Amino acid sequence: MIARRTAVPADPGQLAVLNQFLREFWTAAALAPPGMQPFALALEEIFMNIVMHGSEPGRTPCVEVFLDGNAAESVTMTVEDDGPQFDPLSLPPPDISVGLDQRPVGGLGVFLVRQMMDTVSYQRVGARNQLRMIKSLAS
Repeated sequence: MIARRTAVPADPGQLAVLNQFLREFWTAAALAPPGMQPFALALEEIFMNIVMHGSEPGRTPCVEVFLDGNAAESVTMTVEDDGPQFDPLSLPPPDISVGLDQRPVGGLGVFLVRQMMDTVSYQRVGARNQLRMIKSLAS
């Protein structure tokens, strides 16, 4: 089992730092490269939502990412931030039966994260939002 943690400010330029962190974790855990893709997409979506929507005027939230993996079983990715309380899982699912020109902008990212991961949960821990995502690596 391997676990890693990092923290960055909620700034778009930090996405590259988080992607590198994910790649280094994946390599250190000796995980198959194709299994990383859902985590990379989920990390980008959740992080950029925090960057764009999770801050109060004049304040940049701190985002912490925890990765915990067992090569034979699953990886858990937890993203925490100290922004205003917000449960992204409370959003209604988008109506994907209508055409793109009829859908409002936004709302697909959290939907995709829920589709890619086996388990997604939210909780408020003290003054922090915590989104936990788990995906089995078994074929």
